[in-house]
Amino acid sequence: MTGLAAASTRAGRAAGLTLDDLTQVELTWIEKQVEHWIRFGREVREQVLDRRRRILFFPPGATFALVRWAANEHGTVLSRLDILRAVAPGDACQTLPTVRPGGDILLRVDGWPKVERMLQHIDAIEAASIDPVAVAPDHWRHVHNRFAAGETPRAYTMQRHRAFLLARRIGA
Repeated sequence: MTGLAAASTRAGRAAGLTLDDLTQVELTWIEKQVEHWIRFGREVREQVLDRRRRILFFPPGATFALVRWAANEHGTVLSRLDILRAVAPGDACQTLPTVRPGGDILLRVDGWPKVERMLQHIDAIEAASIDPVAVAPDHWRHVHNRFAAGETPRAYTMQRHRAFLLARRIGA
């Protein structure tokens, strides 16, 4: 079964949203050729297209990390990690392959060495008992800028996370 008939909704998580309100991310997995996956994020719906492809749906404001890797007979041809925030319908966004309509790109790294360092950075955040989905968007921008300049980003600590949560609560 394909199409919307095969879509499964996570109970109670997509209430009040139509498919047009959600950011769609198409994932493909063809072993050792094309591998797209979500490193972190909370989708509200999943649609299985076939055994190699599926679409995940994210509500506006949701943060997620998309990893894309591809190879041919000569080796790796694409290695990229993007951290995006899903946008609301009509909001300005940057386009990205496999992401409809696009998203607010918080971080983008290209090349396996940088992708690997970024995956280690995400692992360190999780080791500090912080869900990467809840990390301050400005931290991802900071990491992007530091990587682009060839510098080491600051660690995201529980103290920084608490400060972000308090600032968000008071509307700062």
